[in-house]
Amino acid sequence: MAQLYFYYSSMNAGKSTHLLQSSYNYNECGLNTLLYTAKIDDRYAKGKVSSRLGIHADAKLFDNNTDLLTEVKLSHNTSRIACVLIDEAQFLSKAQVKQLTDIVDGLKIPVLAYGIRTDFLGQTFSGSAALLAWADKLVELKTICHCGRKANFVIRLDENGKAATGGEQVEVGGNERYQALCREHFKSYVPLA
Repeated sequence: MAQLYFYYSSMNAGKSTHLLQSSYNYNECGLNTLLYTAKIDDRYAKGKVSSRLGIHADAKLFDNNTDLLTEVKLSHNTSRIACVLIDEAQFLSKAQVKQLTDIVDGLKIPVLAYGIRTDFLGQTFSGSAALLAWADKLVELKTICHCGRKANFVIRLDENGKAATGGEQVEVGGNERYQALCREHFKSYVPLA
């Protein structure tokens, strides 16, 4: 039975690595997968899901205008798709998450979505909020804070290496811009509202 999975975490927990391993497992069995990543995230290369471990795979790009249901139907009609995998799922719109539920329920194709739960101010991304509400399975991938406890949050570092307390919700970056922290350390930089 197909289901919608949401694998979530803060940064540096291995979301992309897990996605690539899952796709590899399907492909090794002769089954086709369809990978997507956010068009806005071009840190490594456009049209690639890339892991910090150095592994990568080609992916289709999505933005707010992408009709995932239509694209998956077209791909499925030409080459049977066994699983759809979405990287950077926090950037999905609520409507696109609804489309993912339609892929699972109507096309009977499992969907594995990977993303960050909250932004640098501790606020939920719209894609993550919809996935938390509608996914069949929620799986937390864990990483650690510098103190050794589980990191639930991220802070954004400004040009001076200080924690940013304002700005646009979306600003793509890696370890040079973001740091994963436990709640206690996060609250020392950004008070929970």
